Amino acid sequence: MHRISLALAAALAATCAGAALAEPSWRHFKDVTNTSFIEPDGDRSLQLSVDVPAPPHDVFAAFGTSEGFSSWAVPVAKVDLRVGGMIEASYDSHAKPGDPDNIKNAIVAYIPDRLLVIRNVQAPAGFVDSALFQKTVTMIEFAPLDAKTTRVTLTNAGYGPGVGFGDVYSHFEWGNAYTLHELRARFVNGPVDWAAVEAKEKAHAATKVVTGQH
Repeated sequence: MHRISLALAAALAATCAGAALAEPSWRHFKDVTNTSFIEPDGDRSLQLSVDVPAPPHDVFAAFGTSEGFSSWAVPVAKVDLRVGGMIEASYDSHAKPGDPDNIKNAIVAYIPDRLLVIRNVQAPAGFVDSALFQKTVTMIEFAPLDAKTTRVTLTNAGYGPGVGFGDVYSHFEWGNAYTLHELRARFVNGPVDWAAVEAKEKAHAATKVVTGQH
């Protein structure tokens, strides 16, 4: 399964993984809630949330630090947490900062442990429509439900009219749900072992070659 995943770096190509599913839908992720809405000007906002079994400080660090982001979202991450900073990431374990196919999300604003606002500025080659996606902005809110639980709400706003925006919206409706599901799994199951994931994917690809699957 080819894994390239935002709304953030995490989701930017996650939807590609959904190609293995019949009619990929956010509903495949039972732990995710969809509260998407139409903005006053008629644009759409994609809004999804998940409850994570960890305090806001720890969940925020899973986005706001290189070590935290690479513990669940991607094997390669470089996070410069400041206004004007960047979340740079890749699903290629051999990638390096600055590579042209890395995913880059500019940090627009943040409040530690409460809010992170980002906008995509670089997408991988072959992405559904990076020019349209880069017209949207993503807000990630971290709200404590109790001392050990955080509700993470991801709002991707600015989807205008037309088929192109519709395609990008559908892409991220699944991709962002996948991202939130994976975020919760990180705190339920622990950090991702990316070497094991890569080995499993190689074995799966080899099996498909041997059996003649496509």
